[in-house]
Amino acid sequence: MAKVSFAGFKVNLPANRLLRVCVGGLLIIGGLLGFLPILGFWMVPLGLIVLSVDSPVIRRFRRNAMVKLGHWLGRSWPRVAKKLGFGRPRAGKL
Repeated sequence: MAKVSFAGFKVNLPANRLLRVCVGGLLIIGGLLGFLPILGFWMVPLGLIVLSVDSPVIRRFRRNAMVKLGHWLGRSWPRVAKKLGFGRPRAGKL
């Protein structure tokens, strides 16, 4: 079973690659229709996270975004960063 980790949370995904790609694609399409009442723009990043399991390009983008978010949180709000599992950035290693 595939798992994805984001900000300290681990989520199980379907084992079938085709099903994961379909779920990720549907989440992105639903997010683009975020102006509708039930759907929301929050579905686009969630779809990208699901697709990052199978796509190296999206995985690289997600990992770089997580590193940048961790550095920014570590500088701005160290307590929140530690709570989310980012820890403190080392001096001179930004």
